[in-house]
Amino acid sequence: MPWAQIMSDTYVGAIDQGTTGTRFMVFDHDGTVAASAYEKHEQIYPEPGWVEHDPMEIWENTKDVVIEALAQAGIEASQLEAIGVTNQRETTIVWDAETGKPVHNAIVWQDRRTTDRVEELQEEDKVEWIREKTGLEVDAYFSATKVEWLLEEGDPVKMQRSRPQDNKERAEAGELMMGTPDAWIIYNLTGNNITDVTNASRTMLYNIRDMEWDEELLEEFGVPEVMLPEVRPSSDEDYYGHTDADGFLDAEVPVAGALGDQQAALFGQTCFDAGDAKNTYGTGSFFLMNTGEEAVKSDHGLLTTVGFQRSGEPVQYALEGSIFITGAAIEWLEDVELIDDPTETAELARSVDSTDGVYMVPAFTGLGAPHWDGRARGTIVGMTRGTRREHIVRATLESIAYQTRDVAEAMEADSGVEMTSLKVDGGAVKNNFLVQLQSDIIQTEIARPQVDETTALGAAYAAGLAVGYWETLDELRQNWQVDRSFEPEMDPNKADKLHDRWEDAVERSLDWAREE
Repeated sequence: MPWAQIMSDTYVGAIDQGTTGTRFMVFDHDGTVAASAYEKHEQIYPEPGWVEHDPMEIWENTKDVVIEALAQAGIEASQLEAIGVTNQRETTIVWDAETGKPVHNAIVWQDRRTTDRVEELQEEDKVEWIREKTGLEVDAYFSATKVEWLLEEGDPVKMQRSRPQDNKERAEAGELMMGTPDAWIIYNLTGNNITDVTNASRTMLYNIRDMEWDEELLEEFGVPEVMLPEVRPSSDEDYYGHTDADGFLDAEVPVAGALGDQQAALFGQTCFDAGDAKNTYGTGSFFLMNTGEEAVKSDHGLLTTVGFQRSGEPVQYALEGSIFITGAAIEWLEDVELIDDPTETAELARSVDSTDGVYMVPAFTGLGAPHWDGRARGTIVGMTRGTRREHIVRATLESIAYQTRDVAEAMEADSGVEMTSLKVDGGAVKNNFLVQLQSDIIQTEIARPQVDETTALGAAYAAGLAVGYWETLDELRQNWQVDRSFEPEMDPNKADKLHDRWEDAVERSLDWAREE
C-alpha cells in the first residue's frame, strides 16, 4: 500500500490489539497514517458459547506487525516518540510472573461460560451493589467472573507440576499476574504490569467512583489484589515504561498511553466534551457519549464507564451501549454462504425495496445493551416461500441500525442530551448503504471521518500527548476531518414503524438458550 510522502522525522505508534487480529499503525503530526500492518489470530471455540485466544500468538503477532509496518514505511524504531496501546476490552489473561507464560488461553469478552455464576449473583440480589461500584451490568462479558474461573478451573498443568499448588494459591503468593490485553502487551513491552483507568473500569473489580480496585469485589470473586495491574491515567506523563533497547525493536521507546478500544475511538474521534458521541462498528458495536466529570447512572440498560484520564486531570466519564454482534452478523452471512464477501452486502440489500417483513436478530452470544439477556439467541422471523437471500442480507444490515437506535434512545433518556450528530467509525462504515440506513433509522445526521482507524489514532493521541508530541487537545480537534455526512431521507413515521416491528422480533429471541 503506497503511503503518503513522509514529511516528518518523528512519529507516534499505536498497537491496536483487537478481537480478531492485531494492527500496528504509525501516525505523523497531522494524524495521517504513515504505516499500517495487520495480522489475524485464531479464534478458539472449545465448547458452545466459549471463546478463547492464545496470548502467546497475540504477542508474536504484535512483534511481527510492528516490525512490518516500520519496514514498510522505511522508519526506524528510534523515530517513534512514543507507543500507545489499545485493545479488546474485558478479555482476561492470567500469566506466570516469573516465566511470563500464560497459565491458560485468554478468555474472550464474548465468552459465556460464566453465565451460571452471573445468574447466581442476580439471585443473590448483588446486581445493584455491583452496578453502584462499577457502573456495569452483572454479565459474563466483564473480566471478574472470567478471572474467577481461571483461578478455580483454568489449570490444565496443575498435575504435571512437582508441587501441584493450585492457581488460587499461586496468585495469593504473587506468582501469577492478571490483566486485560493492554496489560499483557504493556508487560511484554516494558516488563511492568500496568493497565489504564478505562480498562480497569471494565473488569467489574474496579470502583469507578473511588478510582481503585474494590476490596469487597475482589473478595466476592476471590481475586488477590497482588496479581492485579497497577492502574494509571490513559495518557501518562510518567510513562508506563520503555521498550527494551536489546529487545525486538533495538530501541528504547516510551510506552505512555493506553485506552480500551471503545474509549480509544472516543478519544480518536476527539469527543473531548460532554455530549460528544461516537459509534464504532466492529465485531460488535459500541456507542459512547462523553458525560464529562459526572458518572451518570443509567436507568435504561447502559453502562457507566471511564471515558479517559490525562495526567494530573480529573477523570472523564462516559455512558456506553455495548452491542455484542454487528459486524460479526455480516461474517455469519459469509459463514453460511449467503454472501462470498462482505462488500456484496450493500448491492444485495439495495436490489430489494425492503426485507419483505423479514427481521434478523443477531443474538448469537446473547443481547447486550439495553436488553442484557445472556440467553437470547440469533433469530430470523417473518420468512415466507418468497424470502430470498437478498431479504436476509438486508435484514442483517437493518439489524445493525435497529440495535444502534435502541442504544441511542437509551442514551438520550439517561443523559437528557438530544443527539444532533453522531460520529461513526470502524470497518462497516465503509458501507454507504448501511450508514445511510443508520441515519434514516435513528433520524439523525451521521458524520464519517477521513481517518476511520480512530481506535489506533486515539491510542496514538494519548501516548503523543504524554510525551509532548502534541501539546493541546485543540491540535487534535484540527486534525479531525469529515469524509462524508449522511442526513435522514426516510419519513420519520416509517422509521418508527419499522423499529416497532423490530422490537417484536427481539421479544421472540429472548431467553431462548435455557437448556444449554
